[in-house]
Amino acid sequence: MVRLGVMQGEFHWHHHDEEDEFFYVVEGRFLIDLQEEGRTVELIPRQGFSVPRGMVHRTRAPERTVILMFEGAGVIPTGDGGNELGPARR
Repeated sequence: MVRLGVMQGEFHWHHHDEEDEFFYVVEGRFLIDLQEEGRTVELIPRQGFSVPRGMVHRTRAPERTVILMFEGAGVIPTGDGGNELGPARR
């Protein structure tokens, strides 16, 4: 499934047990924080990044950013119920 998103701000920490998630930036600047790796991936227009299933991550857009999200139909676009303290593991 492909979703078009227009974002600004920060999303909560979460993970997807069964699906990888791919982000592609059309316009703006997009940050993906990877909890286990302790690093942040910064994307600018025409760049993409795949977050492997099970990896705890959060996304941030410091400015208005247009992205395409490529993910399985089973991915809930609001995450898995995690919060700023960490993921809600099941």
